[in-house]
Amino acid sequence: MIKLTDLMSNRIVHPQELEVWYAIPAIRREIAKEMKRRGLEQKKIAKNLGVTEAAISQYFSKKRAQEIKFGDILKKEIMKGVDKILANPNLIVQEVQRILDLPEIRLQLCEIHGQCKGACAECKICGGGR
Repeated sequence: MIKLTDLMSNRIVHPQELEVWYAIPAIRREIAKEMKRRGLEQKKIAKNLGVTEAAISQYFSKKRAQEIKFGDILKKEIMKGVDKILANPNLIVQEVQRILDLPEIRLQLCEIHGQCKGACAECKICGGGR
């Protein structure tokens, strides 16, 4: 995982990179936690999410995807997403994207982006700058 301090000092960071490095893993982490809460085994969770069992293990042991925190609103959206994914596993990408587009995630990414070299005053990541 690339550390934010490295990003700030070394190069310009595009908002989409933050989605890949921080938001998508955090969304997968929360989906995995909800699936585990519902009784799914780690192997099945990994298959549903399209990641390795090692990635799932790292989510559960808090070794991966810890930078973005989920409040009650996002956790409810995760629960809705898990319902849809369990009914149709082909919806994983659609549900991750839907959650990624929620204002609560966008604002957290905007805060991270604001710490990076090259972040603009009119940042589009949260839809209106900081």
